[in-house]
Amino acid sequence: MKLFSISTALFLSVQGLVAQNPLVTKIFTADPTARVFDGKLYLYPSHDVVPKEGIEAPRFCMPDYHIFSLENGSTWKDYGVVLDQNQVPWGKKDSYGMWAPDCIKKGDLYYYYYPAEPADKSAFRRIGVGISKSPTGPFKWEKKYIEGVSGIDPGLLLDDDGKAYLYFGGGKELFVAQLKDNMKEIEGKPIKIEGLPAGYKEGSFPFKYNGMYYFTFAHVFPDEGYTIGYATSSSPMGPFEYRGKIMDNISNGTNHHSVVNYNGKWILFYHWWAISGHNKLRSIQADYMEFKEDGSIKKVKPTLRGIGNPKIGDTIQIDRYDEIEKAQTSFVGGNEPIGWMVSDTKHMSSVKFKGVDFGDGAAKKIKARVASGQRFGNFEIHLKDVKGKMIADFPVKYTGGWNTWQTIETKLLEPITGLQDLVVVFKSENGADKIVNLNWLLIEK
Repeated sequence: MKLFSISTALFLSVQGLVAQNPLVTKIFTADPTARVFDGKLYLYPSHDVVPKEGIEAPRFCMPDYHIFSLENGSTWKDYGVVLDQNQVPWGKKDSYGMWAPDCIKKGDLYYYYYPAEPADKSAFRRIGVGISKSPTGPFKWEKKYIEGVSGIDPGLLLDDDGKAYLYFGGGKELFVAQLKDNMKEIEGKPIKIEGLPAGYKEGSFPFKYNGMYYFTFAHVFPDEGYTIGYATSSSPMGPFEYRGKIMDNISNGTNHHSVVNYNGKWILFYHWWAISGHNKLRSIQADYMEFKEDGSIKKVKPTLRGIGNPKIGDTIQIDRYDEIEKAQTSFVGGNEPIGWMVSDTKHMSSVKFKGVDFGDGAAKKIKARVASGQRFGNFEIHLKDVKGKMIADFPVKYTGGWNTWQTIETKLLEPITGLQDLVVVFKSENGADKIVNLNWLLIEK
């Protein structure tokens, strides 16, 4: 049964997987759990695909899991498939229901938790676990699911005293259970999490901040749809006090998230479906999150700019701007990877991208991915503002049309060091009112 259709052009290859939103465009990913292990940031998402003709798939078609790590300043490395649906020892074959996972480290081992449809039909979903000496696997998958646990979206908390807790569930109720030291069994029976608002809930994710336990979850309001909410408690097993929303509904789609402190900054990871145009084909994103003095969380608004400081060798998605004047962003056209571009550029229009890390000044050149239907004009790269020091100058040439793309390059005019704000300034000749479409920049040695 074909549940929906979408152009296979969405599955184009890309130069890199970059940390400006969306984080990954090579494949569709959702339900991101972010974890920091030994100072390195990892992502454990689910994976959306377009169902093949004849496949009896659920409304979300999710056959396997990938793992990603953040490399350099803003590039995500894909380690490939860590678990396929038909490798689940206790799972139903060809279920296409590999929903949100999580991974946690205890001692020297990594424990990867995931939901799957059981072959014994004992529940809608059971939760299993795999164990590895590495955060990217390979994992040794336990032959049985965790007894006494049924539901979706495992979220893990390892407390300061070494005790671990498993949060899970979906529907009107969410649950928590303490794990035994072996991390494969629970102590006693799961406890319903009290103090949460009524309505559909899923996406359990706990964390601890300033001695307080935060329980975050996806919550569906009848008049709004999926939101990300949170509650707090002085105990990991509650009861919890509902504190409000972290993020409002996005374009009437689902949402599922995680929260992590990385390099001293709190980050909310979540998903959105804007680049596919279909809310069953989602892409993971991330934005910074802040706490107020009373411990409450400031509501996060999704951005294209996202997180991270691109470094030499990272692709700078310049359309994920911080400021823009007299230009627009639009969906990229032609034979390009899915995403956005800067378009409708006019004379003295500009786009500013903050926080590019030039390091010790080793960069020698800069590349730009452009498309143009005319041959008059140029665009310059300045530091700080439109009147700041110019460090590069690109001529505009006819590329074959506004959706026909070429990569051009020029030398940097002088060595640049440290964190810098880049401003692209577009200039026209002979009265041209549309100069060039710009997809990305790449600074190289």
